[in-house]
Amino acid sequence: MAYWLMKTEPDECGIDDFAKAPDKPITWDGVRNYQARNFIKEMAVGDEVFIYHSSCKHIGIAGIVKVVKAAYPDPAQFNPKSAYYDEKSSVEKPRWQSVDLSFVRKLPRLIPLDELKALSGLEDLALVKRGSRLSVMPVSNEQRQIILEQVN
Repeated sequence: MAYWLMKTEPDECGIDDFAKAPDKPITWDGVRNYQARNFIKEMAVGDEVFIYHSSCKHIGIAGIVKVVKAAYPDPAQFNPKSAYYDEKSSVEKPRWQSVDLSFVRKLPRLIPLDELKALSGLEDLALVKRGSRLSVMPVSNEQRQIILEQVN
């Protein structure tokens, strides 16, 4: 099993959206960065994902979801009415990938970015590095344990 962190704006798709229908997977679409897309391609069913709320009043890790369907072509790239439409992408050669995610749990409290930056052992986590803007990133098992120790 691998571990990941995905950034989202909670008013678009936050941990509460997953919690509302815990048995209904949500398609994670709209990723338009090649490195983030490549990480999505590496995800496997059962992988755990930290949901990180960004661009909002309370920024931080809010909960955990899991991958329930591995990478497949992002359907939004083919829909001209979608904000994520990509005219250069084709069914034969899709450029972008999606995964389906399901709710695992909401954390008892949000772990803010400032707290994450101060934790020893997270220095190599892309999230806390200056200038890192990736929306999808790997989390090592050691980093996962450090993060979970903050709420368990």
